[in-house]
Amino acid sequence: MNKYVVYLEWPEQCFRVDAAALAHLRTLVPAKSRIVRVRTDEEFLKELPTATHAIVWHFKAEWFAAAKRLRLLATPSAGRELLPSTLSPQPSALSPVIHFGGFHGPAIAESVLGYMLSWCRGILRRPGKKIWERVELGDKCYTLAGTKATILGYGKIGRAIGEKLSCLGVAVKGISRKNFSELGAAAKSSDWLVCVLPSDTGTDNLVDARLIGKLPPRCVVINVGRGNAIDESALKAALCEGRIAGAILDVVKREPPKKGDTLFSGSIPNLTIMSHSAAFYPDYVKDCFDELSREGLLK
Repeated sequence: MNKYVVYLEWPEQCFRVDAAALAHLRTLVPAKSRIVRVRTDEEFLKELPTATHAIVWHFKAEWFAAAKRLRLLATPSAGRELLPSTLSPQPSALSPVIHFGGFHGPAIAESVLGYMLSWCRGILRRPGKKIWERVELGDKCYTLAGTKATILGYGKIGRAIGEKLSCLGVAVKGISRKNFSELGAAAKSSDWLVCVLPSDTGTDNLVDARLIGKLPPRCVVINVGRGNAIDESALKAALCEGRIAGAILDVVKREPPKKGDTLFSGSIPNLTIMSHSAAFYPDYVKDCFDELSREGLLK
């Protein structure tokens, strides 16, 4: 009999499993399977030795020693930082499959699209607090169609963003490990540099002063991946000196930010910072379960 231990507790309700999501999971797993929801590390460790499937937000490497029956370790997160970087000290054929979420591409793509449209139409660039500002916005608005976007990190989420943008007439260049050498040339003609990078693959400060220096003055940097990918000091300098048009960051290096962090002086022009919310939507956990089912991982 399969035993599914679900440990998905998070401050935001959309990231926290509830009765409806558990009922949906019940429809996806084999008959007579057992589903157990836990809310603490202590409860999780009590159930782990007999679990065949674990769906979690975090998992410590030392817990593998107790996971004798575990076949699947899954997280809804696309980021790699909440799970161990290796399966176990001595991986074998009996080691569990580790699965990271890729289902949130459509939601994140809509967030990126919202950022872009808000920028193009002047919503994010109100020059002041005036109620009537036609003159001030008249030379700042343009159409999204016809612009060029370089998407740095062209996995499941990056491709979902690319598909959405292409439908609206944006020319998309996807950059992954396979064609990373093309990044510099793509940056030079980009209206948008969209970062969708994880934090565990040598991505620290990948968007550095050198790369930012290749961006044209009209370019807007958007980050919906992880905050480690951008050199925040270099980005701040480029914005303050007017060398790029703007930046919209859903993520930053330190979350939550603290007083004195580079980007939080309140005086950086054309900078919008969100609160790591690009993937918020009510069916988040349910869609995670559906993805696991589609990929045959709940058997």
